[in-house]
Amino acid sequence: MPDKIHAVRGMNDVLPAQSPLWELLEDAVRDVFRQYGYRNIRTPIVERTELFVRGIGEVTDIVEKEMYSFVDAMNGDNLSLRPEGTAPTVRAALEHNLLYNGPQRLWYSGPLFRHERPQKGRYRQYHTFGAEALGFPGPDIDVELLVMARRLWQQLGLDGVQLQINTIGSAEERRAFRDKLIAYLERHQELLDDDAKRRLHANPLRILDSKNPAMQAMIEAAPKLIDAVGADSRANFESVQAGLDAAGIPFSINPRLVRGLDYYNLTVFEWVSDRLGAQSAVCSGGRYDGLCEQLGGKATPGCGFGVGVERTLLLLEAHNIGHQAAPDAYLVHQGEHTERFAFVAAEQLRDHGLAVVFDCGGGSFKSQMKKADASNARYAVIIGVDEAQAQQVSVKPLREVGEQRCCAVAQAADLIKPNGAK
Repeated sequence: MPDKIHAVRGMNDVLPAQSPLWELLEDAVRDVFRQYGYRNIRTPIVERTELFVRGIGEVTDIVEKEMYSFVDAMNGDNLSLRPEGTAPTVRAALEHNLLYNGPQRLWYSGPLFRHERPQKGRYRQYHTFGAEALGFPGPDIDVELLVMARRLWQQLGLDGVQLQINTIGSAEERRAFRDKLIAYLERHQELLDDDAKRRLHANPLRILDSKNPAMQAMIEAAPKLIDAVGADSRANFESVQAGLDAAGIPFSINPRLVRGLDYYNLTVFEWVSDRLGAQSAVCSGGRYDGLCEQLGGKATPGCGFGVGVERTLLLLEAHNIGHQAAPDAYLVHQGEHTERFAFVAAEQLRDHGLAVVFDCGGGSFKSQMKKADASNARYAVIIGVDEAQAQQVSVKPLREVGEQRCCAVAQAADLIKPNGAK
């Protein structure tokens, strides 16, 4: 017998018992995004590698060592599995002239891929929900996105998700700060780990985001980008803070928050939780006013965020928030000539909007009732010879005390419907 084939490490199956929690999150995201006027966009999983080199930055960790890239054997194109969702969304908006009719509020979902060491909350295939607002120049859209994220946490019943914000200014301000930071880090080169030494001249701002405990004191004493930004960037950041105060959203300023993608400018933010260990961020984002130009479009402001699905699910589990999928009814049939009527009755119940599991494979009445109970259905719908002859069904509550009742299928549907359902 050949060996079993296993899933790729860091790329996980979502099993039927886990799916209800995913569906709970998916439904909440769709509902909240709809409330704010964001429309769904769906982009390919595979994009040209150049999109991410140009958009994310050639000397970022993602492009240098984390992307799944390959050469198309048919035409020699350099392609990559998408490692993030913003650049593909902007590429699609430009390619299809979505901005011709004005600013766009867009959202997307789906898998992303990064080749890194799998650990809890960080996988090689992971999933995200993203919201992108294109064409809005003012800080009010930054605030709207943060208010929308807060509403999502509220709808999911998550408390303790905390907002951290920072400003990283303009590209020119970062370039000026970069020289000052490199000079400081070079004076403390003996404290830098291998990653920091590699980033020192290529992407020194990322060193500020290091989680290496041995470097924390040195990083804490490093120059802060927020102190180096100009008056316009500072005024923009103060407007974002004022908007958050007006919306009643608590926040803290984290001067070490820089984000790992080159396209960001001005406001950057993370929603974090102390219930997730090292991978504390459940939602990250910021403003990216230069990305459209980097991808060949006209200068167009942008701002957005991504919600990590797997980390949010871990947070839901930590809050003991669950969602168990169970049918409304399990249909048991026993006796000669009952199966045909039972099949019709099951369809009629489904016509009333009910989820009904039809027992297949036969078995004794006792064994079928055991399966009905194991299904977590609220009711068993029973059809024996007498019921089939009378063209009726018996309805038995399984999760609460109540009498078994025999009635027509339409009446059974009314009995089974959850309270308040139409």
